[in-house]
Amino acid sequence: MHRQDILAIGLLGLVMLGVLTAGYASGRGPLGLVSYAVTSITRAHGSSVLIDAQVAESKGSMAPELANGEWINSEPLTIQNLRGRVVLVEFWTFGCYNCRNTLPAVKSWDARYRDRGLTIVGVHSPEFDDERKIENVRSEVASLEIRYPVVTDNDYATWRAYDVAAWATIFVLDKSGRVRWTHVGEGAYDETERVIEKLLAESYDSKDKQIKNKD
Repeated sequence: MHRQDILAIGLLGLVMLGVLTAGYASGRGPLGLVSYAVTSITRAHGSSVLIDAQVAESKGSMAPELANGEWINSEPLTIQNLRGRVVLVEFWTFGCYNCRNTLPAVKSWDARYRDRGLTIVGVHSPEFDDERKIENVRSEVASLEIRYPVVTDNDYATWRAYDVAAWATIFVLDKSGRVRWTHVGEGAYDETERVIEKLLAESYDSKDKQIKNKD
């Protein structure tokens, strides 16, 4: 092995060690570092275009159903039964630095658009063992003044169904249950709100719901 290669490998190792040290010092675990990296890349580019996806109604895929879990602030909900409402699904965990930074915007959308037809569901997919305990989740939801429905996802069934890679990830579904917007990490709050407003303004035929129920 050439001396230059040895130096390069050593430098890479030092960089990785620095990233891991910074991540744990800020309260992020190994998976949390992925979320941090995604957000950092977004900020470095000055926009979120690399990790956002808005699709037309005709091309939107049907959202997977929510897996069973413990519900907070609500009786159990299903994507099917929420047809006719715009649904925002956010994957988060209470120990995630980036997730906490998204909360002001998400809580604001809940307060301003719930009565106009928006339902927000926080899917709590834990990273650490203490985030798996329902009593801790309930305590944090109350402490953070989250009033929209939250469901636990301790076995990552919903996480896998939506093919999530990092916290926080937001999906916005239209009134027919199609995924029309996806955003990973912090930011893009104005863009997300514009999507919410657009989908709320779209018409919805209840007969269309009945047809889909038969499929």
